[in-house]
Amino acid sequence: MSARTTREGGGRENQMLIGFDVGSTSIKAALFDMNGTVLDHWSRGYPTERPASGMVEQDPQHWLDGIRDAIDALLVGRNPADIRAVGLCSQVNTDVFVDRDGTPLAPAICWQDIRAGAEAAALDATITSAEKRSWWGAEMPIGASHVLAKMLWFAKHRPDLWERTHQVLSTRDFCLLHLTGEASSDPISAFGHVGQDLRYIDALIARVPGAAGKLPPLRHFTEIAGEMALGSSGRKVPVVTGTMDAWGNLFGCGVCRPGQGMYVSGTSEILALAGSRRIGAPGIVTFATIDGLVVNAGPTQSGADSLRWWAATAGVEPGDVPRLAGLASRDDRPILFLPHLEGERAPLWDSEIRGAFIGLDSRAGGPDFALAVLEGVALAARHAMGSLVDAAGFRPDHMLYGGGGGRSDLWSQIRADCLGIPLHRFAFVDVGCLGAAILAAVGIGAFGSIAEAVPAMTSVERVFEPDPRRAARYDAMFHAYRNAIDALRPIGLIRTQ
Repeated sequence: MSARTTREGGGRENQMLIGFDVGSTSIKAALFDMNGTVLDHWSRGYPTERPASGMVEQDPQHWLDGIRDAIDALLVGRNPADIRAVGLCSQVNTDVFVDRDGTPLAPAICWQDIRAGAEAAALDATITSAEKRSWWGAEMPIGASHVLAKMLWFAKHRPDLWERTHQVLSTRDFCLLHLTGEASSDPISAFGHVGQDLRYIDALIARVPGAAGKLPPLRHFTEIAGEMALGSSGRKVPVVTGTMDAWGNLFGCGVCRPGQGMYVSGTSEILALAGSRRIGAPGIVTFATIDGLVVNAGPTQSGADSLRWWAATAGVEPGDVPRLAGLASRDDRPILFLPHLEGERAPLWDSEIRGAFIGLDSRAGGPDFALAVLEGVALAARHAMGSLVDAAGFRPDHMLYGGGGGRSDLWSQIRADCLGIPLHRFAFVDVGCLGAAILAAVGIGAFGSIAEAVPAMTSVERVFEPDPRRAARYDAMFHAYRNAIDALRPIGLIRTQ
């Protein structure tokens, strides 16, 4: 990446941006100068509830409390007048049903939630291949996390609350409503029900009775959504609409032109390739073309969430899992882990598939299981990567790499070895916050475009080159991984009600 540049303008050295990433397990915020240098950062986790099999929920108030507390913390000892703008990105496909006052009628239904799997399948069956190609330019699936599938579920199982539902808002939309007084979304975050013309697909939304009118207005992700007060100072600053975490990560990882690739490790693994042609492939999300970029994304279901699960199961802290894995040998016979704990998204889009450990013997211990979890997540990313290459029409010579899961050098090296592609890790791994700040900088005119802002505000810290000695191991493991998926699917384990 190019070096950071010093921008002209009186007093710019004191001007700052705040970028938020309202994620799946925590809220992260960072304070940046106008060159993308991190001045301060803040984060806090919040609980995710799993009240029943297949159900994953959050309390939206935790998001708002986090934004408030983050601003208070970041402004300590600083002049609020130096804050130029706020940008947000957030988890996507996590939806809140709210009444006319913006009050949640029920906990937010998270993207990992698969309760609406049957409704998704029924809705998907009504859509022809020709309609999908016309709407999205690719045959994208309707999965359990789709907002319209959740609406169908809500109307069927909570008809009293559905009757009172005024809007159905994603995480970022809900936060904008409570920060600025008006909810808004952007065409990228709403990709599953927005067409290539960047407008809502009325013919699709009409297939869900009562859905029309319950979705917020759309704005470009660099458009100013409104103003918010900065804590107790009361100073109002612009809030840029922002976008979904995958695209915030995209920009924060340095992607701004065709031919580049991104790998972000968070609660799930998200891989993306940015091209200039619309090709598409089964199982891959191909977004509408914006600013000349055709972004193909492969979001998996479980990345660091697998690490979190194994840490809880083993009775250790999540940060100890990579340390334990480092005690195991990558030269021994591996244990195969399928990380499909709550189904799988790209490239399978199967809400019923489940995880497994395969190949155990009596010598297997804690370090071996920890290594298997890290390698299993990397294999899932490789699975998505194969379809991504088909969708984009090219294989990148490296991937721009960030996210909280990238903090582990061992896990980073495992990913590079498994993919066979160098990973360029960014200096600030919470790239969603940086991406949100980049959008804010463009939104207030500090840069003329995303393509201008991204190289000026990002930098690479370390490169992980694939170790050719590991290629045979991961080729064999990936072959076994694919075979295991095919073998386990017909077993017939079903979800009980």
